[in-house]
Amino acid sequence: MRGYAAIGLFNPKTNANVGGVLRAMQCYGAAMLAVQGERYQRSSTDTTKAYRHIPLVHGELHSLIPFDCVPIAVDLVDGARPLHTFCHPERAFYIFGPEDST
Repeated sequence: MRGYAAIGLFNPKTNANVGGVLRAMQCYGAAMLAVQGERYQRSSTDTTKAYRHIPLVHGELHSLIPFDCVPIAVDLVDGARPLHTFCHPERAFYIFGPEDST
């Protein structure tokens, strides 16, 4: 397998949501989690303790995009392309906004 996928969370609403993302990342083999906003505290939703195995960094997302990685905004807005039809790049940095906003 070549390349990787990293995830960026912009101002996640709760620690529980971040924990759920970490657990899913471990299941799907994502490489790194970057969080902008409140710092993550351990959450009971991270049942696999994925934070021990996946790098978790905090800061401004724009400055945390890995070198030569394509940033991709993921959102439910009119005109967006469905992820299942999207041609994913070899090195992707998927950015998700807060659950209660866009």
